[in-house]
Amino acid sequence: MLREVSELSAQNAEELEALRLKYLSKKGEINALMADFRNVAADQKKAIGIKINELKQTAQQRINDLKEQFETAEAQGEDIDLTRTAYPIALGTRHPLTIVENEIIDIFKRMGFVLADGPEIDDDQHVFTMLNFAADHPARDMQDTFFIEQNPNDVAKNVILRSHTSGDQSHYMATHEPPIRILCPGRVYRNEAISARAHCFFHQVEGLYVDKNVSFTDLKQVLLTFAREMFGPDTKIRLRPSYFPFTEPSAEMDISCHICGGEGCGFCKHTGWVEILGCGMVDPNVLEACGIDSSVYSGYAFGMGVERITNLKYRVSDLRMFSENDTRFLKEFEAAN
Repeated sequence: MLREVSELSAQNAEELEALRLKYLSKKGEINALMADFRNVAADQKKAIGIKINELKQTAQQRINDLKEQFETAEAQGEDIDLTRTAYPIALGTRHPLTIVENEIIDIFKRMGFVLADGPEIDDDQHVFTMLNFAADHPARDMQDTFFIEQNPNDVAKNVILRSHTSGDQSHYMATHEPPIRILCPGRVYRNEAISARAHCFFHQVEGLYVDKNVSFTDLKQVLLTFAREMFGPDTKIRLRPSYFPFTEPSAEMDISCHICGGEGCGFCKHTGWVEILGCGMVDPNVLEACGIDSSVYSGYAFGMGVERITNLKYRVSDLRMFSENDTRFLKEFEAAN
């Protein structure tokens, strides 16, 4: 039998499996020999035991060799059945956040904005200090910002995960002369508890325009154009006073609820309005920190969360669904691609 197992051969995986069952399974021939081993005379047990072990090892090695040959042939395409009917391969689609982000970018590109990228791992100098954040501002606290490296002697040198894409604007202003008209999309990070309404990372799109004689009226018109392009031509906006360290005056912008048409519903909490972004005129201190003469130039800035805009368009109730990669959820957006 030793010669027999050393010359085993098979034409395919099914035949190989049959050989394995014949020789190596619990009811196989080699196990049957081992079961009969107790009937062997005591003076012959050693010699026969060695032969049975050799037989088993030879069979196992031969079957392993044949299996490896089949796998190699399959990998090299030598065992492809050209008559086999092609099976459908599901095509991927763009993520809903990508769909909406691209739409936002396209709208502002048509108004003259160009894209500007910045680092996700940045320093306090560009993310906070140059944007007029006070040294004791709550956003610098560990509860909000992910710190990679802290410098107790100089907070401006702290290495952090950016908590907003406004840092991209300070990078750009420090290295470019006005006029500046940029759009900064990207992922940002904040040390927040993950829930249906919040996440430790999300996506923003921020815009900046710096030139001579830029006014709040310019900002309002740009945002009105954006709202009507994104949510429909009948969309109305309102600006409410607010506070941001890097803009003065500052405002938050609401749009008329596109679900109830401003009549009031559960989605807009029966107010007829839904908040979508923050904005304002660039604080002169920010311009000066970036090397731009605030007596000559002025500017406006705005920022919005991509998840927020996506929720308004598609009414996704749980933010966690955007990052869980559930194909059932993602397939719902195939028509939007």
